[in-house]
Amino acid sequence: MPRLSDLDVKLFTDGADKAQIFNMAKQAWIKGFTTNPSLLKSAGISDYAAFGRDLVAAIPDRHISFEVFSDDIPEMVEQARVINTWGANVYVKLPVTTTRGEPLFDAVRALSGEGVKINMTAIFTADQVARAVDSLAGGAPACVSVFAGRLGDLGIDYRPIMQEAVVRARKTANVEIIWASTREVFNVVEADAMGCHIITAPADVLKKLPALGTKNAGELSLDAVKAFREDALSAGLTLTIPSSRAAE
Repeated sequence: MPRLSDLDVKLFTDGADKAQIFNMAKQAWIKGFTTNPSLLKSAGISDYAAFGRDLVAAIPDRHISFEVFSDDIPEMVEQARVINTWGANVYVKLPVTTTRGEPLFDAVRALSGEGVKINMTAIFTADQVARAVDSLAGGAPACVSVFAGRLGDLGIDYRPIMQEAVVRARKTANVEIIWASTREVFNVVEADAMGCHIITAPADVLKKLPALGTKNAGELSLDAVKAFREDALSAGLTLTIPSSRAAE
């Protein structure tokens, strides 16, 4: 089992809670941050531009991804250009399609050619990976976010698409793969073993990483037994055993 210091994969925090982001930014091993409209909604963000500019001002030296929210491709392109002005470390997230299934590959190719750093997101299929990487190759620094966790949630083996994505992106000079929708610490270990460039995860998952490699399976087993015993005592659990049984 590797330790945190052994990992080559870059660790990003996924979230939109400003206080939590600033707290995670204190950790030198956190290399970037990703957000999306769903996370913004959960965090109660309404003034998107103010939120984005505040983050960039506080964290000017690490990747931060902000997503467009329009469902009209020309407007998405214009939103991307606006978001791009927030800072040199900003990556603009654009989904692979609109809600009508209209692909954005031509749009991201054009924006990347303009120098906009793109994070193409909501990638689930090998074809989407191939077209996304091809669209971004040769342009500005870019990322392709593959939602491994959501595939796993439905029992779909995400390993083949992740491995193919990493191989394809490593043939380019500017495209990196982000392992997205992370569910557990072991996903970080998997991503690192596959040679994935980046994994983005909730802070609650990332906070467990310093414990990597500090205990073996036997020690974990004993910890679990002790915890069950301590909880039973603190809960005041009792169980009457018949005297005939107790004598045995």
